[in-house]
Amino acid sequence: MPYTIGIDARKVQDFGIGTYIRHLVFGLAEIDRENQYVLFTGVRGQEVWKGLPDNFKVFLERSPVYSVRELFALSWRLFRQDLDLYHSTHYVLPAVNPCKIVVTIHDIIHLLYPEYLPSRFAFFYAQQMIRRSLTRGDRIVAVSQNTKTDLMEYFGVGGRKIQVIYNGVDDAFRERLPAEDLERTLKNLGLPRSYLLFVGNPKPHKNLDNVLKAYAKALRLNDFEAPLVFVGDRGGREFKIRQRAEQLGIANRLLLLGHVAQEALPAVYQGATLFLYPTLYEGFGLPVVEAMASGVPVITSDNSALKEVAEGYAHLVNPLDVDAMAEAIAHCMGDEEHRAALAKLGLRRSKDFRWQRTAERTLEVYQSVLGGGDLGTGWGQRKDSDR
Repeated sequence: MPYTIGIDARKVQDFGIGTYIRHLVFGLAEIDRENQYVLFTGVRGQEVWKGLPDNFKVFLERSPVYSVRELFALSWRLFRQDLDLYHSTHYVLPAVNPCKIVVTIHDIIHLLYPEYLPSRFAFFYAQQMIRRSLTRGDRIVAVSQNTKTDLMEYFGVGGRKIQVIYNGVDDAFRERLPAEDLERTLKNLGLPRSYLLFVGNPKPHKNLDNVLKAYAKALRLNDFEAPLVFVGDRGGREFKIRQRAEQLGIANRLLLLGHVAQEALPAVYQGATLFLYPTLYEGFGLPVVEAMASGVPVITSDNSALKEVAEGYAHLVNPLDVDAMAEAIAHCMGDEEHRAALAKLGLRRSKDFRWQRTAERTLEVYQSVLGGGDLGTGWGQRKDSDR
């Protein structure tokens, strides 16, 4: 029998979680024409959902994410739509849940790094909401084994109802661009033919200061020409980043592109000589997989989900060890064969991450919750069989 499934899609415009929501929904639309889907989306997200089949309905929900208002507004929505299952795509649940619940938890960075939150209340809110999701959710989707382990260890819970389902990577990153298209996009963005790339917003755990210091030191070890390119919303931190680069003597080697349109990102990745992502913590590390799928050698951290995703397929470093990071950069930039080997390994690893599989495994989760059965031994199950 068909069911009615609600999905919280209000964060579809966000980086990271938004990518997850967008690909999950369109993936479900390709494989499931039987169940009815109700998407709760914000004003800015309405345009995203054009072209969905008739079994998908979009409802405007104006309550802000991470607000008291959303707890009650979403409760009312769930009652009004008479849902059989509600999928919260981040860790906040409505005050009242009149149906089966699936929750995706991407990471617990707010709890592991409370110093990055604006207040003690924000920490308390995140802690209680994640605990509530673990208690009330019928199934928890973790985007990596690392996130599952973090949840189990931090909250002291068992892993029976936590299912690991990896994110995918957009096929646009796998498709090699014609040389003339690549050159045109890079020229329009003001990028040279060789550069080191970092993609992400300047949140504290992204470790940008150490990236700058390591790049400056790498130039002293191996004086290569390639500048360092940052892609992502710089927010109010651009002045500090430029000031730090000036202090390190690399101001003329730093390019801050800010936000780049989604359609231009494959070219930005494919034009890079080396991808840097030595962050302090990630629940999955989507930019690493995007870089691998783009055929770019990767330097990333030996911690959190980054080790899970990239060990054996990228150059791993301690993100707090600037000297080691600098040596890794200098080595990669000075050894073309090493870069080529890393790129080949990364391409191989990227084949393990496909959004179609993410959607298939998520639908299996829905079916197991609604039908009261166990999950099959599909892709996601195999990946966390060592729990």
